[in-house]
Amino acid sequence: MKVTVVVDNSVPPSARLPFLAEHGLALLLEDGSTRILFDTGQTGIVVHNLGLLGIHPSSLDAIVISHGHYDHTGGLMAILQHAGKALPVYGHEDIFQTRVSVAGKRRSIGIPFPRPLLTELGAAWRLSKQPVEVMPGLWFSGQVPRTTAYEMGDPKLLTFASDGKGSEDPILDDGSLFRIGDRGLQVIGGCAHAGLINTVRFGLGLTGASRLHAWLGGTHLGPAGPLQRSASLDALEALAPELIAANHCTGFAMMAALQHRFGERFIPATVGTVIHL
Repeated sequence: MKVTVVVDNSVPPSARLPFLAEHGLALLLEDGSTRILFDTGQTGIVVHNLGLLGIHPSSLDAIVISHGHYDHTGGLMAILQHAGKALPVYGHEDIFQTRVSVAGKRRSIGIPFPRPLLTELGAAWRLSKQPVEVMPGLWFSGQVPRTTAYEMGDPKLLTFASDGKGSEDPILDDGSLFRIGDRGLQVIGGCAHAGLINTVRFGLGLTGASRLHAWLGGTHLGPAGPLQRSASLDALEALAPELIAANHCTGFAMMAALQHRFGERFIPATVGTVIHL
């Protein structure tokens, strides 16, 4: 499988194409003739960057949404408009929750489009709390159990019930993709709000894999506290992955920490990065 970073917070200076960057994430997965877009970034630049890669949205076979935040879903409308056809959209059934961040200025951070509009544009919803096979050998995790004591939520991210009462958002819709390769479990994550280690452990149990081969995508270690960072890195190091390709919500400080811990096994997965699994 070939994975290409289409949207991330950064474009490397060495990029040979005029890619655009934004606070967001989108990854293109290609396996044979099958193309799946995992998340869509924050805006329509996902279409621009796909175009530079020679990929038209109409050639996509499915979209997977890791969770219902704007920086992972804001490009969904543009993708559907340019695709001009019905596309299966996988994700957790709670992705359309009302969401607000109170970190700094209060603002909405949920999916920026109403579900009926996206449906009209061709979104064929495949939403489930349970694991779902997106293509042979590639699974959307569904809801990831929270089992570690140190992977905690973010009190600055809120959700709202039907009565208008707000509370800390556990982001139960956070999901990842699992794939079994020749060297073990491969995890493709959006933001890992469910916890980096929670996600890996669930993937190992679900797939029956004996070891972690690779993690690709966001880790949410950037906004995490020092205790969670340290415990997560210790647990990840104990899993002895061969590849950590981190980006988006990982942050530069934690990129440096990952580089220090994993050396050549770590790469910053900026826009245009290609990884063969």
